[in-house]
Amino acid sequence: MTSEPKKLTVKSKVWIEDENGDVVFGSGRMRILNEIEKHGSILAASKELHMSYRAVWGKIRATEKRLGQSLLRKRAGGARGGGSELTPLGKVLVERFRQLDTLTETAANDLFEDLFIDGFATLDKVQS
Repeated sequence: MTSEPKKLTVKSKVWIEDENGDVVFGSGRMRILNEIEKHGSILAASKELHMSYRAVWGKIRATEKRLGQSLLRKRAGGARGGGSELTPLGKVLVERFRQLDTLTETAANDLFEDLFIDGFATLDKVQS
């Protein structure tokens, strides 16, 4: 069979777990923190992400518990309303995870290109 091969791509997903295998941080939690930073509110972030407030808050609390540190500084509500902002740790976690994700994707693409795309081209020449 000598049909033209379809374009292939590699996909990968990265997340951080603790020693028990529980998720500490990943792309979903990064999106949550990005939206909180953007909107200044857990409620607004949850609406933007089409998630319940409880689900968003639960993921933040789980990560904070596993890290033993706070990711958010919360201001109580009232007449002027409350809000949340990322702590320095929250900001660093988002930035470093973004770097890890980018580096992982780049490495996976390069390896895939070497092993599969270039590798198959070499295999085709050997078989011909």
